[in-house]
Amino acid sequence: MRFSFEKNYLNNLFSKDELFTVNPQYAWLRELGLQEDNPGVYNGRWGGGGQVVTTYCPANNQPIARVRQASLEDYEETVRKAKEAWKVWADIPAPKRGEIVRQIGDALRQKIKVLGSLVSLEMGKIYVEGVGEVQEYVDVCDYAVGLSRMIGGPVLPSERSGHALIEQWNPVGLVGIITAFNFPVAVYGWNSAIAMICGNACAPTTSLTSVAVTKIIAEVLEDNKIPGAVCSLVCGGADIGTAMARDGRMDLLSFTGSTEVGKQVALMVQERFGRSLLELGGNNAIIVFEDADLNLVIPSTLFAAVGTAGQRCTTARRLFLHESVHDEVVEKLAKAYAQVRIGDPWDSDTLYGPLHTREAVKMFLDAVEQAKQQGGSVVYGGKVINRPGNYVEPTIVIGLAHNAPIVHTETFAPILYVLKFKEEEEVFAWNNEVKQGLSSSIFTRDLGRIFRWLGPKGSDCGIVNVNIPTSGAEIGGAFGGEKHTGGGRESGSDSWKLYMKRSTCTINYSKDLPLAQGIKFQ
Repeated sequence: MRFSFEKNYLNNLFSKDELFTVNPQYAWLRELGLQEDNPGVYNGRWGGGGQVVTTYCPANNQPIARVRQASLEDYEETVRKAKEAWKVWADIPAPKRGEIVRQIGDALRQKIKVLGSLVSLEMGKIYVEGVGEVQEYVDVCDYAVGLSRMIGGPVLPSERSGHALIEQWNPVGLVGIITAFNFPVAVYGWNSAIAMICGNACAPTTSLTSVAVTKIIAEVLEDNKIPGAVCSLVCGGADIGTAMARDGRMDLLSFTGSTEVGKQVALMVQERFGRSLLELGGNNAIIVFEDADLNLVIPSTLFAAVGTAGQRCTTARRLFLHESVHDEVVEKLAKAYAQVRIGDPWDSDTLYGPLHTREAVKMFLDAVEQAKQQGGSVVYGGKVINRPGNYVEPTIVIGLAHNAPIVHTETFAPILYVLKFKEEEEVFAWNNEVKQGLSSSIFTRDLGRIFRWLGPKGSDCGIVNVNIPTSGAEIGGAFGGEKHTGGGRESGSDSWKLYMKRSTCTINYSKDLPLAQGIKFQ
């Protein structure tokens, strides 16, 4: 379900009708094949007969380019072509599919800087994070290449002589991928690279950045005479997202986004007994004990709370401080916040950019006001920055109760609620009392406490860290969370199994017919 960009008529840089794609300063957009008007449908050929939308740069609310989205007719044609393309793709041996994915990774490497710049321009994250996001897709491609020679099930011992018991894994078929605005490249990469080596066709629906990514992938497929519809693209709105969720031909639907929308998607998919992979919100906490190394705590919290302007699903939103270190940490953290360099996201010196939309700015202000009304005090930030674009101050709030309604509400903005605690048992419980269960981290040197944190009575999250931030996960581990985060897992470990279906196969190669459990039926 594509995010609807809010229109803005600020004239601080260009006239209201002039697009970045026609400005010489942004000529590099042409290197990605982007024009003033871009087709948002790819199924072996480019097209699109739906609504035309304009994407805007959140740093100044100026228009970048236009994309013609998919109509429902385009969607039907694309699904049909993708299902046909899957028949070709599934017949290719997995290691050879891995070779195609390797080439996709190499093609992304060649354009990593310009593609990272586009992510920065369209999403608003700083340039190094934009490039890092593309690097993550490249890394997943490398990972998938090796995985393509290892996927498969075990040969199991049979209780019957002359019999073989094996586990066969086959691709699910067509994988629909609905990604979020904040990671338009990486989330698609996690899904598509793994899904492809497993033998699936993919059909994403996302942003202008995905048009650029699909152009890179399409060229690799064309060079290898692979049907382009193996990696189809349907940019669209709620109508396309709903169609994907309700479509029985969509063998797996991977959705990344808000818990509220994810619940709607899950219900629609479940109604047809389909498969969904959900990566939803996170109300993530950092816990700092009295023995913590504050030289690790301060930079870790700064990155986790302020990175990507608080717009990661793994952003730290709650900071639990032992009462003995509370005041010292708050003071040092406020000083660190004051040193954060705010500016245009594509400036190499910038560490902190804008929120994605003006609606996000409004949500930020509403959350700050609610925090004050519920007993909180703003010790840093809390206001909109007076400059073009969607900039707000990174914010620290103290004095709230651990169960204050606003503390239990995930606000996709750089607001950190700082809370005091006394005992380990209570703070572990407070970590787990929110609805989401994505990421969590403690800072301590106590080995017993570390293993209690990792154990069954510790964190209930999918990501459980020690002495590092809540954000910045490596691709080798499974990424995802529990409870209202959705339960899905992407990227590394055995996440590949979600993109496949499993069959238990028994083969009788003898001349006898013994039955399992020693049953006699004569």
